[in-house]
Amino acid sequence: MLRPRPARWFEVLAARDDATLVLEALARTGAVELEARSGAAMPAELGAVMPLLAQFLELASRYRAYWPAPQDCRPSPFPEAPAATLQRCLATIRAWAQDAEPVVRALQRAAGERSELQLWQLVLDEWASSGLDPSHFAAAGPLVQARLFVLPAGTDAEATAPLGTPGLELLASTRQIDAAPHLLVAGPPDALQALALRVTTLKGSVHEVPGWLHADPRANRSFVQQRLLLLEREQADLNAALASFSLRHGLPCALGDANRLQWVMHNVNALEAGELFCWITGWSSDARGDALAEALQHCSARALLHYTAPPAGLRAPLLLSNPPWARPFEIFSRALGMPSSAEADPTPLLAIVVPLMFGYMFGDVGQGLLLAAAGWWYRKRFPIARLLMVGGLSACLFGLLFGGVFSLHALIPALWVHPLDAPLAVLLAPLLGGAVLLTMGLGLDALAAWWRGEMRRWLLTDAALIVVYLALLAAFVAPVALLLAAAAGLFFCVGHALLDGRLKAGLSAIGELVEKTLQILINTLSFARVGAFALAHAGLSSAIVALMDAADSSVAKALVLVLGNVVVIVLEAMVVSIQTTRLVLFEFFTRFMRGTGRAFRPLPAPPFTTQEN
Repeated sequence: MLRPRPARWFEVLAARDDATLVLEALARTGAVELEARSGAAMPAELGAVMPLLAQFLELASRYRAYWPAPQDCRPSPFPEAPAATLQRCLATIRAWAQDAEPVVRALQRAAGERSELQLWQLVLDEWASSGLDPSHFAAAGPLVQARLFVLPAGTDAEATAPLGTPGLELLASTRQIDAAPHLLVAGPPDALQALALRVTTLKGSVHEVPGWLHADPRANRSFVQQRLLLLEREQADLNAALASFSLRHGLPCALGDANRLQWVMHNVNALEAGELFCWITGWSSDARGDALAEALQHCSARALLHYTAPPAGLRAPLLLSNPPWARPFEIFSRALGMPSSAEADPTPLLAIVVPLMFGYMFGDVGQGLLLAAAGWWYRKRFPIARLLMVGGLSACLFGLLFGGVFSLHALIPALWVHPLDAPLAVLLAPLLGGAVLLTMGLGLDALAAWWRGEMRRWLLTDAALIVVYLALLAAFVAPVALLLAAAAGLFFCVGHALLDGRLKAGLSAIGELVEKTLQILINTLSFARVGAFALAHAGLSSAIVALMDAADSSVAKALVLVLGNVVVIVLEAMVVSIQTTRLVLFEFFTRFMRGTGRAFRPLPAPPFTTQEN
């Protein structure tokens, strides 16, 4: 459980035409990372697919918005050669496009008109009280015309507006519509054209004044509403026509096949293939192999699965093997990179230590219950919320020890101590816990040395460092332990000299010993911040109680209590989370973690599901 395990090497021998089916089935398991054997490359026929795929992407850029939804585009269960498949798909899409092009143009025209109607209705509503007669703008010309200019949000309208420009007059303006300046400008056509060029350069838009404008705002609103209803019916009829064209030409299946080939080309970098067969190789996180075998069995592909030793020279990706209750805490181990096969994964230990530190700094029963409830509510949407749930429960536990409920320390008795009544004890407890945690980190480094086969080197060097550290801590209680620390330091230097076979190595080890000892002692002192934040939390709670007592009415007291707890929960939940993460990453992990392993990266699943055979 502490040691990451390597992924298993697998090989699949498949019929060449069934390669896409096999890749799709393997990807859906989420337990496969592809890696071709040395010297493998993409088959020549897959390389020939690229020009056809470029044609598909060109068609997609034009028609994708009018195609069926991706989840409705199911690929064929009987694939053929990739080039033949894509040629068939392109022929189907082009046949559909020939019938659908007039409908697509009609939909685009209707969408443009709908957008213009909605824009002018918003503008007219904003300018209804300005006294402008919209019908005059529609009848303007040819010597003087009007245009509506919409600038990007945040643009300085005064720098772009035609104020002071000869021949142009700003009739109306507003910023109330999505914070974007809307300018109604009148002037000669040449001057309006110059202003339009300036606005489009700023990525704004220019709109012609429609001819349906009336002087009566109610008539304008009625016209817009009626026209929008007609456009909605027209768009529904056009969409029904597109759906019938899709069914007539078999467009969903063609798009599914093309999308599958596009997915293969995007995710598969190399593939060994012959005239009849291909070899799909890589790594699997499926320890027993059942998931892969079942996926291949149900995909109707002609394929054989085989597990064997990986080829020489390939580096296996690693997997963390933790029980379900500890997996949310893998986020800490992965923050510095994947532990190598010779490094310990401290996730099970962190599943205990992290909640304890969080709860100690946030000791309050009521606030902890709220945090736990929030974590439980969002646990499925945000996996990291499970950490908040566990931390909230730990805060409840320490709230009982400290006697705090929603910042009030008079509701329940403290099972241990009120933090402000014994600040020294509250500070010393995390220091002792930090020393234990750092010692365990040194022990994990010893375990890694055992896995690397370097136990002799560790016994002659770093083992003495543990003795020096523990002896210096014990010297605060029994000063005689300083003699043990000195003896262990001497052994550290002698061990280096014995390993290198040179006396000079032992002398240079003195500097290393001083540096590492000071570093771990400073790391230990860093855990005092856990107690300091526990005292700060208690201080904030006392301040809330003092403000509540100073309030005159019961309503004011309740308001102070509620708002004070909200501030404490929001502020301290963030600060305490940051401090917990810092202590884990920069104080604990530096004792043993290097993060040089290769993480397992599964092949992403395709955005479709193959039809059952």
